[in-house]
Amino acid sequence: MRPIRLPEPPGVDGMETPEIFSGGGGGATVVRRAVLIGNGSPGAENQCLGLARALGLADNLTLYRVTRPRGGINEWLHFLPISLHKFIDQVLRQFFDNTRFAIVVQGRKPYRVLNIGSVGLSTILEPDVKKIVTVARDTYEKEGPTLVVACGWDTISYSSLIRKLASDNVFVIQIQHPRSRLDRFDLVVTPRHDYYALTASGQQEIPRLFRRWITPQEPPRNNVVLTVGALHQADSAALRLAAIAWHDELAPLPKPLLVVNIGGPTRNCKYGVDLAKQLVSSLYNVLDSCGSVRISFSQRTPWKVADIVFKEFAGHPKVYIWDGEEPNPHMGHLAWGDAFVITADSISMLSEACSTGKPVYVIGTEHCKWKFSAFHKTLRERGIVRPFTGLEDISNSWSYAPLNDAIEVATRVREVIAERGWTVG
Repeated sequence: MRPIRLPEPPGVDGMETPEIFSGGGGGATVVRRAVLIGNGSPGAENQCLGLARALGLADNLTLYRVTRPRGGINEWLHFLPISLHKFIDQVLRQFFDNTRFAIVVQGRKPYRVLNIGSVGLSTILEPDVKKIVTVARDTYEKEGPTLVVACGWDTISYSSLIRKLASDNVFVIQIQHPRSRLDRFDLVVTPRHDYYALTASGQQEIPRLFRRWITPQEPPRNNVVLTVGALHQADSAALRLAAIAWHDELAPLPKPLLVVNIGGPTRNCKYGVDLAKQLVSSLYNVLDSCGSVRISFSQRTPWKVADIVFKEFAGHPKVYIWDGEEPNPHMGHLAWGDAFVITADSISMLSEACSTGKPVYVIGTEHCKWKFSAFHKTLRERGIVRPFTGLEDISNSWSYAPLNDAIEVATRVREVIAERGWTVG
């Protein structure tokens, strides 16, 4: 029998030490945890959570929230960088009585977030960059790199500083375009319509004076990942769980179930009671083809808009209007709805509905301008949405390739992280 020759131990004769023998080498290159930084906007924070879910990190994340001073004169200072805004607030507090000057900061009550997935309940705190950096450095060898995902203008200074101080230990993703100095981040995730001002249509439509405030000034760089819409948590797994959770309430409803989601006017999509009246009229026209209708409002819905809808449908036997009390049926609606009507102002609500593959009708696109118009044009060209006119037969279904922005972004994140010799586990 031939003798078995064992390999030389690592390090002999100048040989490089194989990774299997190196202390902590394998573990230190696997990203197993995430730090998320939000700005208090449900839509923005939902994008962070959606990407974490798509990367399989929903079970091991920490969510922080950047908060601005609120009330009184603070409502006029939101255009300032958040650090300057907080400094001015502190200075004013030293010289004026809080009650008389009406500078009120929201109380530090624990904010609880319940996610459909396995994120669970989490108390959201203000991000402490020094602490986040220290933990990322001190636990790198044992727990691996930290993924940092931030969304919203107010989070930029935090996420960029974390990367500056711990670039060897973190991978930083900024969702929504930061407008300048993209090299501060490992990746930037932003919708294609953010670049609308660089298109031929945008050059004609948007005054030159406003372009730099609306969209980036140069084409996307290599570290930019483009999406169609907004990232979110309404993936197939979340919808299956929501279908189970809401089965007893929604499954018995007469079909087809039409879900109506009403947002609120924005600077790029302005409307008022005129759209509410148009929506009411169109809904009446399609009621005969509906088994049941469920209507929900967002935090941005003006009361004068909601009031018109309430007065028209509050007592209708086919129509249920959510009163805003918990539990929020939104995920259940996405799971059980057969078709959707959504106001044109909400890219987040549209992105979620368009991930279901079910019919999505949009009302109010004529009120949108600039990059919002570009977003709606993309959805129409892909056959994902149709205008809501009131002439539809809701029982006639149609389908399309669902939007999967979060999955596509997660795939790109894995590719870029792999270039650093890391993996997401």
